[in-house]
Amino acid sequence: MAVAANKLELLQIADAVAREKSIDRSIVIAAMEDAIAKAARSRYGAETDVHAEINAKTGELRLSRHMVVVEKVENSAIEMTLEDARRHNPAAQVGDTIADTLPPLEYGRIAAQSAKQVIVQKVREAERDRQFSEYKDRIGEIVNGVVKRVEYGNAVLDLGKGEAVIRRDELLPRETFRNGDRVRAYIYDVRREPRGPQIFLSRTHPQFMAKLFTQEVPEIYDGIIEIKAVARDPGSRAKIAVISRDSSVDPVGACVGMRGSRVQAVVNELAGEKIDIIPWSQDVATFVVNALAPAEVVKVVLDEVRERIEVVVPDAQLSLAIGRRGQNVRLASQLTDWDIDILTEAEESERRQKEFAERSKMFMESLDVDETVAQLLSSEGFATVEDLAFVPLDELAGIEGFDEDTATELQNRAKEFLDRIENELDDKRKALGVKDELAEVPGVTTKMMVALGENDVKSVEDLAGCATDDLIGWTERKDGETQRHAGFLEGFELDRDGAEALIMQARVKAGWIDESALAPAAAEEAEAVAETQN
Repeated sequence: MAVAANKLELLQIADAVAREKSIDRSIVIAAMEDAIAKAARSRYGAETDVHAEINAKTGELRLSRHMVVVEKVENSAIEMTLEDARRHNPAAQVGDTIADTLPPLEYGRIAAQSAKQVIVQKVREAERDRQFSEYKDRIGEIVNGVVKRVEYGNAVLDLGKGEAVIRRDELLPRETFRNGDRVRAYIYDVRREPRGPQIFLSRTHPQFMAKLFTQEVPEIYDGIIEIKAVARDPGSRAKIAVISRDSSVDPVGACVGMRGSRVQAVVNELAGEKIDIIPWSQDVATFVVNALAPAEVVKVVLDEVRERIEVVVPDAQLSLAIGRRGQNVRLASQLTDWDIDILTEAEESERRQKEFAERSKMFMESLDVDETVAQLLSSEGFATVEDLAFVPLDELAGIEGFDEDTATELQNRAKEFLDRIENELDDKRKALGVKDELAEVPGVTTKMMVALGENDVKSVEDLAGCATDDLIGWTERKDGETQRHAGFLEGFELDRDGAEALIMQARVKAGWIDESALAPAAAEEAEAVAETQN
């Protein structure tokens, strides 16, 4: 390999490599310069700072040796004295770099092989950078590829300008590919790794189905219909929730297509996966009812604090609502992001009877009344002694079978019971070491103070340092299941706004923030909390 190689040949090589590898020509020329410089160092010494420059227009090659001007030379390979430097440049100063032009050289076989390795390495690095740059912004797209090889169940695809992998767990069940098969998949991750960028594809990702519908349904592509949520049991069944921005367009019908043509195209791509297309609703209860289709729903009860929803279905519909191995309710839960408990009408009736009996027993024990009176109070909708104590007297006296004297006596007994419980709670609060000052925080009751004390929150500062989730608890998704972490005030019917209001009031009381910084809404919320807990 000669440095005095044909100028045109150098540029031809650079152009050919750039086209073949789809990388910038300047990157190839830079790699060739590094390779030639490395080969030259085999002649002039490994420590010598040799530079090679190829003119991108003419192909002319220039070799030079760079040396630093110093007062005292310690390494003659890269340093020269000021006196020697001024023979090259009279204006040279200590610290300057002097470039000394080198003559063309003939390289031996080893040097030429070394130069080739440098070019290959640099070009490979450039290829990796190009591939990463090209695909990192394409996460969330569907791509087509050809199976290049299958390794341990993982399919490696040729995308034309790069390779991608579909891991075994990202393939549909019982799905196998052979070399040469054409495959569509969803890019869900692109990572830069030591061995090069890794493009990860999936055919089980929920968004793969969403993108397939986008390709098949023009109304989705145009933004008239929006996909709000997708839940899949890959290869078996899926649910997709859609909404139309145009009241004249039926979102479900548009996704199904004429004689099911549109949805069938997606089903075929997903190896026969059954797809339920349901209308999305902002109302959680309606959305859950839709998501449980084809099962019929009789009643829905929301627990917004715990993010759970109870659904009552006819006895004959239970198996349909739950689905095979719980598939239907599981997909509905994933789609709505709510935990769903399903009861039959018989189970719900049995539970209501049990709750009625428990309330009646509670009134009998708390108020020292007979079973008839206790059951009458329960049937009239009273759920707690507090309800009875603070209901308007005329409303209580208006119950059939009651008069004003009876109503007054019942309220007196209810208030005496609450006073007794309050004293017991206060004794427990003191035993726990909860400070009296905590009662001065608007919205905090004695019962709350006991619950807080049991969780080592014993002062205004302790409450001020709490997070909202500490008080009301939180839920998290883990391994496809929702896990509930109880809060310090679990069971107090305290929502997020109410918890935040209590904490902010505590911070005002502790002097952490000024009361003027407390939003009026927060103060009102704290007062509302106090009313509901009293």
